[in-house]
Amino acid sequence: MANKKYKVLIVDDDQFISDMYVLKFKEAGFEVEAASEGTAALEHVKKESPDLVLLDIVLPNMDGFDILKALAKEKLLASTKVVLLSNLGEKKDIEKGLALGAIDYIVKAHHTPSEVVTKVETILKK
Repeated sequence: MANKKYKVLIVDDDQFISDMYVLKFKEAGFEVEAASEGTAALEHVKKESPDLVLLDIVLPNMDGFDILKALAKEKLLASTKVVLLSNLGEKKDIEKGLALGAIDYIVKAHHTPSEVVTKVETILKK
């Protein structure tokens, strides 16, 4: 990765998946934080302004779509990119996520964590 150390927030309520992605991103040279529910994720984005949020949809408290709506309402999507990372692979879910401001949608089951890291690197270099 380039000189800049990108900050990524992983939002997933599955501890195993979250830990796996945190490890993969740290290995790739990212600064990484994790949140396991919606309210904590929103607070983290407000305080830390990560470069990118990898956001699951199915979460306790508020789902990924609600988080996207809140980030858009607070005008935080201009400074923080959001990529939805979910096992919800229905076309309507993907379209809804992109319409709400996500810049990409990755179906977990179709990509390895390493592929997700590569995809995020590509997005952040644009």
